[in-house]
Amino acid sequence: MNDEKKSQKKNEEEARKLLLENIAEGGGSVAGNRRERFQCIPIIGQIEGHYVLPEGQKATKYEQILPLLVEIEEDDEVDGLLLLLNTMGGDVEAGLALAEMIASMQKPTVSLVLGGGHSIGVPLATAAKRSLIVPSATMTVHPVRISGMVVGVPQSFRYMSEMQKRIVNFICAHSKAKPEIVNELMMRPDQIATDCGSIIEGREAVHYGIIDEVGGVDRALSLLRQMSGKTSSNKPKNNKKNYYHSYK
Repeated sequence: MNDEKKSQKKNEEEARKLLLENIAEGGGSVAGNRRERFQCIPIIGQIEGHYVLPEGQKATKYEQILPLLVEIEEDDEVDGLLLLLNTMGGDVEAGLALAEMIASMQKPTVSLVLGGGHSIGVPLATAAKRSLIVPSATMTVHPVRISGMVVGVPQSFRYMSEMQKRIVNFICAHSKAKPEIVNELMMRPDQIATDCGSIIEGREAVHYGIIDEVGGVDRALSLLRQMSGKTSSNKPKNNKKNYYHSYK
């Protein structure tokens, strides 16, 4: 029995080591010191979902991130999660799946938009308990797009409309943004060539209520320390709505 337990423990340690190595290849890391330990996950390039992207294209593979989020949630040695976003968007369902996983975590989570948090990167940024953006970063808010063959029937347009509603509901449930504001930003015809939508800068994202505040990595780590109780400062107020109780 003892041998079986030792063998099982060894297998679990090897699996954990392999998982961390896979994440490290994608840019993930662990930051901290003797008193605290925060996991850092980058969401960069395109979010790869059901289809493999061409070689040479920077991508975040959601099937690698999903098990890591479970690992972080269950690991007593990890005090919080820092998401670093510089993404152009990508697979809508895969991005929304990641956002739902992050939003359902009990561990302290903070997102920081660097460079860009475009398209499906918007709900990903709002999924954390606190969201930050640097002043020079931008976010693109636009309607759901579909590539490939689309059958021109009412069901196709209904599907796109319902998917867009789910994204707007998610953003508003995890931020202080109002649905009418997000929809207005999505449908603006005067900013993006050959498309509709809005490109907003860091301070504008805060003004519209999509992101909590402008800040950098120092502020992000400070918030994680406060939420995890690793500092004597009062914990920051969480102004987010309870998504799983209020969402309809």
